[in-house]
Amino acid sequence: MIYLPHSDALCALARPYDPDSVPPGLFDRAMAEISLFHCHHTPGYERWLNHHGLNAQDLEGLDDWSRLPPIFANFFKQHLLLSPTGEDALELTSSGTSGQKSRMRYDARSLGAAQSMVTRIFQQYGWDTPDTPCNYLLLSYEPETDNRLGTAYTDQFLCGYAPANQVVYGLRRTGSGHEFDLFGVIRALQAFAEAQLPVRIFGFPAFLWQALQRMEATDIAPLKLPAGSLVFLGGGWKNHAAQEIPRARLYERIGQQLGIDADRCRDGYGAVEHAVPYIECAHHHFHVPVYSNVFVRNPADFSVQPYGQRGLLNFVSPYISSSPAHSVVMSDLATLYPGATCGCGLSSDWFVLHGRAGTSAGRSCAMAAAELIGRA
Repeated sequence: MIYLPHSDALCALARPYDPDSVPPGLFDRAMAEISLFHCHHTPGYERWLNHHGLNAQDLEGLDDWSRLPPIFANFFKQHLLLSPTGEDALELTSSGTSGQKSRMRYDARSLGAAQSMVTRIFQQYGWDTPDTPCNYLLLSYEPETDNRLGTAYTDQFLCGYAPANQVVYGLRRTGSGHEFDLFGVIRALQAFAEAQLPVRIFGFPAFLWQALQRMEATDIAPLKLPAGSLVFLGGGWKNHAAQEIPRARLYERIGQQLGIDADRCRDGYGAVEHAVPYIECAHHHFHVPVYSNVFVRNPADFSVQPYGQRGLLNFVSPYISSSPAHSVVMSDLATLYPGATCGCGLSSDWFVLHGRAGTSAGRSCAMAAAELIGRA
């Protein structure tokens, strides 16, 4: 049985965007706890720390977690990196479009911590409505045996916050994969508009945009989805990057064609390599929940950038015990801002995404990790 009381306490905090509600020192204690766990149990992790000038003894006094050497997310496309608790754990993969997919394992404790964070955030925004049935349009993968895609797993989980009356999938099984059912999506939207239940639309934004475009091209009259409907997108544009449009324009079209106001349209940022949820506020900024710290790193030398400077996203959180992914650098560029500058009322820092960076820094960092951590 894993006993990580500080990490568990942090991940259970009820006020996800209130840094003042975090007991003093809890984040530092939780990060020291999970880092020591991986030093003692994950092959190669202590060697990774030593290579970057840290020893296990340094961890308990550390209060600047930008000093903890991160692992680049690309590393997980090349290696399945596990602690003993990850050996027989749930495996999820990224939806990688370039042929390489990250593979991650989540033991019950880590998965429960991540799901608890989502629950607190849904409660924060009033989206946890167990007494209000909904119709669901999932612009993601229709379930199939042994589907390990993280996006499919997440969308299934999100259906638990309001009872499902009917669920329609946008990516239908074909027997040899999945195919986008454009006309099925449009028919579902039309049918849901005639029903009395709120509609929840989850999944990839590119597919919703395709449906809206086809509705306009074929002169389908604007719909009015029932009050309380919610659009919660995530996963990026993947193979449809050439069609990508600003989120504000997408939300405007959702309002015009589906009758859902922009404050009920949100985007979520996440990755199979880092399961802490980053969800847009009413002003459409990604606030950092108290369960993590976010640093922005200069792509040239990995130094930490100040507020307002663009760089690579570095996520730090003690939630995961099945893999030493408690400090991960993504291949996405972002800019971090102080919480008060948003104006939505949340006090935690927030970031703006700028898209993918070049891959050379990711490759070099992943190769360095492979030499040190991947070597048993």
